Amino acid sequence: MRPFFLFSGLLITVIANSQIVNIESSRIQSDTTGWAGSGGASFSLAQNTQQITAASVEAHLQYKTQKDLWLILGDYGFLKGGAEKFLANSFAHVRYNRKLNKWLRWEAFTQVQSNHITQIRSRYLTGTGPRFKLISAKKFRLYAASLMMYEHETERIKPAIKHNNLRSSSYISFTFLPAENIELISTTFFQPLYNNLSDRRWFNQSILRVKANTHFSLYIKWNYLYDRKPAGTAPKTTYQLISGFSLEF
Repeated sequence: MRPFFLFSGLLITVIANSQIVNIESSRIQSDTTGWAGSGGASFSLAQNTQQITAASVEAHLQYKTQKDLWLILGDYGFLKGGAEKFLANSFAHVRYNRKLNKWLRWEAFTQVQSNHITQIRSRYLTGTGPRFKLISAKKFRLYAASLMMYEHETERIKPAIKHNNLRSSSYISFTFLPAENIELISTTFFQPLYNNLSDRRWFNQSILRVKANTHFSLYIKWNYLYDRKPAGTAPKTTYQLISGFSLEF
């Protein structure tokens, strides 16, 4: 067996990249208004029968007032072996959140993304709907939302197939804070077509984050996606496990 070398700013195991963005894990919880943000990056190098390189970068910017919240997210990642890029994914997401009262928010969002392994050349989303605060305790928070979104998708196959759909995008999310520097966030999405409930997606993301200080955190993230009618010949089930760090400012 040839020597094997692995270097990583993050220990990363990539099976597939998710298509659904978990906005709950991206909200920076703070009582102060103004700008906040975070960013992260990973790199790994392996040498076996060929050299394999993996890298990803992500950024998050947030602006908050007493009643308004703006979120801007971006992500790009790839896995490359030799001269061939095995898979790549990217997305950009903008979301606006308006506080109506203590338990009700109204959200609107737009998103653009692509994903090689799930055979999505491009997907454009825009949607809106209510978000409910169900429980807000010191160590536990529970939210639910029911949004309607328009989806324009082009599959990464030849000849290209395009879709224009209206989907429900409902989710339930909880945050558990067992200690001052530890948090667990888990969000589950359900996204069926309005006119064909058999065409549906389930997605879960769970993140365990440990804060070393105000600005630096370590985390383990688990993504699981089931798409009953995926693009092209993409698998119905994909999952991803990541261990890494994030910086907040």
